[in-house]
Amino acid sequence: MLRRLAKTGIACALHWTGANKLIGVLNGSRNMPLVLNYHRVVEDYAASAGHYMPELLTSRRMLERQLDWVGRHFRFISLDELGTRLECGEPFDEPVAAITFDDGYRDVYDHAFPLLKRKGIPSAVFVVTGLIGTSRLQSYDKLYLLLDCAFSLGRSVPCDLARLLHSLGIRLPMLGMDGVKQVRHLARDPFTAMRVLFTALPQAELCRVIEALEAEVAIDESALKELHACSWDMLAEMHRAGVTIGSHTQTHALLTNEHWHKVLDETAGSRQALERKLGITIKHFAYPNGSFNDAAVRAVAVSGYALAYTTCLHRNLTYPLLTIPRTFLWENSCMDALGHFSPSMMSCRTNRVFDAFAPCDQHHNWTSESPRFPASAVTAP
Repeated sequence: MLRRLAKTGIACALHWTGANKLIGVLNGSRNMPLVLNYHRVVEDYAASAGHYMPELLTSRRMLERQLDWVGRHFRFISLDELGTRLECGEPFDEPVAAITFDDGYRDVYDHAFPLLKRKGIPSAVFVVTGLIGTSRLQSYDKLYLLLDCAFSLGRSVPCDLARLLHSLGIRLPMLGMDGVKQVRHLARDPFTAMRVLFTALPQAELCRVIEALEAEVAIDESALKELHACSWDMLAEMHRAGVTIGSHTQTHALLTNEHWHKVLDETAGSRQALERKLGITIKHFAYPNGSFNDAAVRAVAVSGYALAYTTCLHRNLTYPLLTIPRTFLWENSCMDALGHFSPSMMSCRTNRVFDAFAPCDQHHNWTSESPRFPASAVTAP
C-alpha cells in the first residue's frame, strides 16, 4: 500500500506539473505514436483473477475507461494507417494511438471486439496460428495453471521445481547460478515461477517441464475453456469489421531462446498460415513477450513483415520499423492507491514515465547499431 501511495503521489505531481510530458520527450516516446498492448479482456476481473494471472487481465469496464481517456487525448488510427505513414516518413501532426491485443484469446472477440466496434475504434489482434480453432492452451498458460495448482497444495514448489529440472537435465542460464539455486531463489509464487521458466527455456525444454508437471498435478478443467483461442471464423469476422490481423508466431515461442531455423519457421510459417486461411496480406508481427534480438529481427524481415512490435524502448537502427515500442496495460496499471482509475497514472503510462526509471529486462544481444533511444525513431529502413 505504501508503494502504491507513493506511486500515485508521484504520478499526480508529474501530471499536474507537466513533467510527465518532459520525461516522455527525453525517453523518446513522445516522438512515436502511442501503441497500446492488451492481452485478455474479461467481464469480471475479480472472478477471473482468482484462477488466472491478474497481470494479463483487463475487465471490459476498465478497458472502456482507458479507451475513453485515450480518445480524449489522441486520435485512434489503425496499424495499417500507422504503417503507411511510418514507411513514407510522413510526420504526425497530432497525437495518435493504436490499440493491439496479443495471443488471440476468444474473450477478446467476446468482450473487446463489440466494445471497439460500438465506439468505432480501430484495433489489431496478433494471433498464435497453431492454436486458432483448437482447445490447446498457450504454453505459458498451461505452465502457470500447473504451478498454481502445485502451490495451492501447500507443496514446497521451489524445491520440487529444482529437483524436477535437475532430473530432466535442464539448467537455467541466468544470473550465473545453477538451475537449482536459481529456482529456489526466484520461484516464490506461480506467476514468478512461470516467468522464470518461460523466459529462460527454449520451447522444447519448456514442454518437457510441462509434461513432467502434468504427471504430478492436475489442472482444474473448469479454468480451461476461457483460455481458448479465437476460431478462424471469428478472425475473419473481425477482419471484415476492420480489425487488423497480425502474426504472433505459430506456437508463441520466445524467438530469443530458439535456433535460427526454429525462429524462421515460427515467423514465416505463421504469416503463410494466416494469408492462406484468411486470404489477406499479413504485414504486422508482434514478438512474443516483446523479446527480440538481432537474429529475431532479421528473421522477421526475411519473413516479409513490414512492421513489428516490441514492449520496450530499444530500437534496431537497421530495421526501426521492426522494433516499434508498445505500452502494456492491464486492469490495475492505471489505478491509484484507492483502486480507482487515475487520469494521472494513465498520463504517466502513455508517456512511459515509469519505464524511464526501470532497466529493460530483455537480453537483446545488441550490436553497436542498437542504442536504446535512437535519434531517427520513425525512419523507414
